[in-house]
Amino acid sequence: MPILEGKEVTKYFGGLAAVSEVDFHVNQGEILGLIGPNGAGKSTLFNLISAALTPDPGTILFKGVNITGIKPHKICRMGLARTFQNVKIFSNLSVLDNVLLGSFFGTKTRMSADGAQKNAADLLEFVGLSSFIAGLASDLTLANQKRLEVARALATQPEILMLDEMMEGLNPAEVSQAMNLVGSIRDKGVTVIMIEHVMKAIMNVCDRIMVLHHGAKIADGTPQEIVNSKQVMKVYLGEKAHAAR
Repeated sequence: MPILEGKEVTKYFGGLAAVSEVDFHVNQGEILGLIGPNGAGKSTLFNLISAALTPDPGTILFKGVNITGIKPHKICRMGLARTFQNVKIFSNLSVLDNVLLGSFFGTKTRMSADGAQKNAADLLEFVGLSSFIAGLASDLTLANQKRLEVARALATQPEILMLDEMMEGLNPAEVSQAMNLVGSIRDKGVTVIMIEHVMKAIMNVCDRIMVLHHGAKIADGTPQEIVNSKQVMKVYLGEKAHAAR
């Protein structure tokens, strides 16, 4: 059984279907890429999964349980965490305190202060931010702010981590580092869903890719199958697919 499923997931804004009758599944332990042109419905689908929005209509199942309409904080505590396209950190707090918030408020069971401190410190080392632990989050570079957001999400001890354009705005060296981090997150036993426009990352990191266009799913397959899809090439990838091979 897939760890996450969506059935006929739809979301209207006025008369426009931002997501239209999308069926999807995510297998435990995989890295699933979600791609499509701007406005294809990718972030809307993330918002539907994480309960920031409610499908109308559609059903979302997490480990076989219908989570449609459940509050976002409850979704998080069930084991489904996310990051955001526009980084959302607490800039006036320290790097450590940002991660502590995830440890204290996002986990299934209450964590002791000592346990939360150790969990946060371990995660900051894992994402490469241990040397910034006492500094203000606002002083971090964009790449490190994105790593901080990942660490905070991981502090909630998720089974699924959704990454929304983690590599946007990064230079090539930072993209390579982020790709390695995504692989390391999966190695920790966390299933990953990632929205990304950096095709090098999508093609080299993901086990499977789902493509949205005008809110509808138009393709779902391995990176090689997506590269070879004439429909995908036509609506989105174009020559980028060949450059990423």
